[in-house]
Amino acid sequence: MKLTGSSVIENRSRTLLTVLGIAIGIASVVLLTSLGQGVNRYVTNMFTQFGTNLIEITPGKVSTMGGSLGAINTVRPLSIDDALALQNRPHVEAVVTFSMGNAEVEANRRQRRTTVYGTNSDFPDAYSFDIKTGTFLPDDNPHAPRPTVVLGSLVKDELFGDDNALGEFVRIGGSRFRIVGVMESKGQMLGVDLDDTVYLPVSRAMELFNRESLMQISLVHSQDAPVYEVVSIIERLFKSRHGSDDITITTQQQMMDVLGSILNVLTAAVGGLGGISLIVGGIGILTIMTIAVAERTNEIGLFRALGATKRQILMLFLGEAVVMATLGGLVGLVVGVGGARLIRLAAPGIPVHTPWNYMLFAVLVAVVIGLIAGVLPARRAASLLPLEALRAE
Repeated sequence: MKLTGSSVIENRSRTLLTVLGIAIGIASVVLLTSLGQGVNRYVTNMFTQFGTNLIEITPGKVSTMGGSLGAINTVRPLSIDDALALQNRPHVEAVVTFSMGNAEVEANRRQRRTTVYGTNSDFPDAYSFDIKTGTFLPDDNPHAPRPTVVLGSLVKDELFGDDNALGEFVRIGGSRFRIVGVMESKGQMLGVDLDDTVYLPVSRAMELFNRESLMQISLVHSQDAPVYEVVSIIERLFKSRHGSDDITITTQQQMMDVLGSILNVLTAAVGGLGGISLIVGGIGILTIMTIAVAERTNEIGLFRALGATKRQILMLFLGEAVVMATLGGLVGLVVGVGGARLIRLAAPGIPVHTPWNYMLFAVLVAVVIGLIAGVLPARRAASLLPLEALRAE
């Protein structure tokens, strides 16, 4: 071990080059996987901020079935009555109806085009949205004499500035709506501004956009309820109401599984890009150790003449390769983690996360690369005959 250490120290230039090659590879892997993991956590948090016990119901069956459907191949629209029928089912805590479109919103001599959501009174609780001022939409009543609307925070600021908007009227698609509430700012999700919206009663939105079917029904079930049981209840209800299985049910877990698989591929891809640098570093160790064996042939012969075994010579050169790779791994780890923290400080908007298991794995990979790259040169050194090694120039 002392001999290995002294050899690494004496050949500083060679050691520095080898350590630098491995360090660059490890730093690249740590930094890129940190970015990948950061994006993974960011997107996951974006989706789970709305809760983890959601089930989405959309019209039409997204699956492949055999046989000729013929005349029964019809899809009934999702209706408000379907949503009402779900409300008294076991384990159901909230049912949210959705219709969506885009329209001009006019008020206070200003106008802007924005996203219009038709929904019901369960929306804020189901999706963890807070109301800044006023109230949210009342229970849906298509015959209400005064149609109501709730503004997203950005729409309110654009149309009314700092003025109080409660009780004022906005015109949407030619109809007047009274403002009953303003939402707390929610920010953006995957590039979609959740504050640049207005909320109408779902029946008014369907009428405004000439829709016969709801776009979606979202159901919130109790946390302790078995998901498969809730799904079975929904399927039985809609079969009895529609006469066939003509809806698609997507659980939150299914959505997270699909999202997770996509993000894991992304993380693996960026990690693979950094792995290319590691391969280059491994080739560097192989090259430098091969040169070292050629340069130290006389030294190897002397060791063998003094009684050193092949195993000891093998371990000497393998030890040097592993020590240099480990040093490179540790330096690369420090540089990678430091770079990730600098990115987090310089650009807080960029999600960066470095898991400890990735860091330990990176150092382990460096050690393994040192072993693999050092095997051939070490075996060549151990196989040299003492007399031939001593005679070598």
